[in-house]
Amino acid sequence: MNREQWRPFLQQWSEEWIDSHDPEKDGELDEAVVRDRWLGFAPASEEEIAAAEARLGRTLPPSLREFLAVTNGWRDAGCFIYRLAGTAELEWLADTDRSYLIEIYDELAEDDTEDDTEDDTDGEEEEENPDVINEAEVLRRSLLVSLEGDAADVFLDPEDVNERGEWTAYWLASWSGEGLEPFDSFYELMYEQYKSFHALRQPEGETKDRWDTKVEEARRAVLSGEIEGPLKVLDDAEEFGNERALLLRFQMLTMLGGGEQQAEISRVVDHAHHPDILQHALFVPELLPLVFEEDRTRDLPHGWSTLRFSKENGPEWLQSLLADHEARRADPDFRLSFGNPEFDAAVHHILDRLAADPAFQVRDPYEEQRQNATYEEVWVDGQPAMRVTMPTLTASAVLMSEESEDGVPTDFEAHDPFGAYDRARERQQQLIDEAWPELKEAIRLWRPLHEDHIAPVVLFADPVLAEMITEERGREILSMCRSGG
Repeated sequence: MNREQWRPFLQQWSEEWIDSHDPEKDGELDEAVVRDRWLGFAPASEEEIAAAEARLGRTLPPSLREFLAVTNGWRDAGCFIYRLAGTAELEWLADTDRSYLIEIYDELAEDDTEDDTEDDTDGEEEEENPDVINEAEVLRRSLLVSLEGDAADVFLDPEDVNERGEWTAYWLASWSGEGLEPFDSFYELMYEQYKSFHALRQPEGETKDRWDTKVEEARRAVLSGEIEGPLKVLDDAEEFGNERALLLRFQMLTMLGGGEQQAEISRVVDHAHHPDILQHALFVPELLPLVFEEDRTRDLPHGWSTLRFSKENGPEWLQSLLADHEARRADPDFRLSFGNPEFDAAVHHILDRLAADPAFQVRDPYEEQRQNATYEEVWVDGQPAMRVTMPTLTASAVLMSEESEDGVPTDFEAHDPFGAYDRARERQQQLIDEAWPELKEAIRLWRPLHEDHIAPVVLFADPVLAEMITEERGREILSMCRSGG
């Protein structure tokens, strides 16, 4: 990153920051910043940079050196760093009043060593992981680049240098719980703070407009059957806080994840950070069923889920919406809707045929055990733990024992309910795989419910369909040219 590249980047950042500034929340901007529309200062001269290097005993890394040649210091590097140092202010962390951070991480390293010693009951030494850094040692030798911040700092490590001569840069915020977060260079760290500023402030301007255009192009490409290129665009756009990209990317990852969308649904259904998505036209028909399915399949009946969290912490309108949907699901005649009428009818035709097979009528003793298990909080070796007691089950009801039309036995009766269910599951999996071509053909009937609807993710709210759509099959669906492409 040379100074010809730094200047337009920092100028755009300055203008977006100033235009999105809220005096009531952020305080007043310096008169010089408003007048010059510039968060920086005058450029550092070559003599000033050389003097700083002589004082520090090191040649500064290229991206920092070029940055200083554009601005000798910086205000508001993102939402959590209020000032970056100029040439005269750069110091080794160990020589500043922030050196207590080294002591803190020394103590943390000692605690970790003691814990590892206590856990090493077999007497064998564990191999060191070369990817795990000694944070105290990094801080002890690092250059402090930030001057003021919201319990956040920026450091550069002169002992970790890449082939471009860049020192590894570190971001450290005591409130993040992440420890030292590494970046390939000072520029990479600054660009990350620029993205964070956009994600948190959502400033209007050229950057936002550019990402809006790219996201729309990616949406059209996805509907035309493209995958990797649009997904990369949506990844990048989401980091800039583009909520439309978040919604589109969720749909793609759900299809590509073979139904493992639970970690993502909690990010999308977030009333604190993404309230607009919860009021989006796709939330009730496509996302809400996934929230309830995640709750049904979570590991512990009394554990955390997106549904439980939303019920306890969501705004009143969201709690009311959840209660209404839950009441409708309790109706014996409730059926999921999979979208437009033609597609919905085709999908239900597949499910109804599968449900009529005796294999799908064998009760699940494993699920019954989970539902009837008892949970007790206990203490083990001075640590809180959960004791789970599973009930003992007896044989299940007798099912028909004649053969089906294709000659496959349908007798799942057994004195062992688990063995009976396991045999039924084998038959279910066979039937599910055989039904895949029919579902794939039905996709041709699918139509988007909204311009942001790029894939029928509600299919994963049905356990049979979630099992049917593997990662490979989800990719096949996305590769099909769908309506709107």
